Amino acid sequence: MEELNLIVDTVREEMDAAMKHLDHAFQKIRAGRASTTMVQDVVVEYYGAPTPLNQVANVSVPDAMTISIQPWDRTAIRAIEKGIIDSNLGFAPSNNGDTIILNVPPLTEERRRDLARQAKGEGDQTKITVRNARQDGMKELKRVEGVSEDLIKDVEAQIQELTDKYVKLIDEHVKNKEADIMKV
Repeated sequence: MEELNLIVDTVREEMDAAMKHLDHAFQKIRAGRASTTMVQDVVVEYYGAPTPLNQVANVSVPDAMTISIQPWDRTAIRAIEKGIIDSNLGFAPSNNGDTIILNVPPLTEERRRDLARQAKGEGDQTKITVRNARQDGMKELKRVEGVSEDLIKDVEAQIQELTDKYVKLIDEHVKNKEADIMKV
């Protein structure tokens, strides 16, 4: 019985990890307003070492369409600009000597649809991951020996319920993200 619980727990952990990945992916899909998460993956060449942007500068959002980056070391300002340009975010950084300003352009209707499609694609990929976790769990169940058929069937039903729950959760996340993106 312990082995069966371990299989269910493993499947649940894989599905939780898939949801966390989806949430992280959704943070990168902007919904028309500035957010510090837009630049969280920017890497800056700082004193010869690749360093995350948030370790060399203070990143803030003074208004809905602006990201402000204030380096702690003014000599890093060029490296930060280069890191932003190299990261292909689509922003043109402007530098006033102390601060780098990123103006987030408003989204066009076409771009909103593209981002909504991207969010749906991320959701579909997450569903595939969830179903793969279910499939792996079912394979593991078939390898278990010395357990009654009824117990196996009960655990299969548990795994299917988990799968259904996570697929429904993914659909809700995607629907909410699409609504957020399409809201002008």
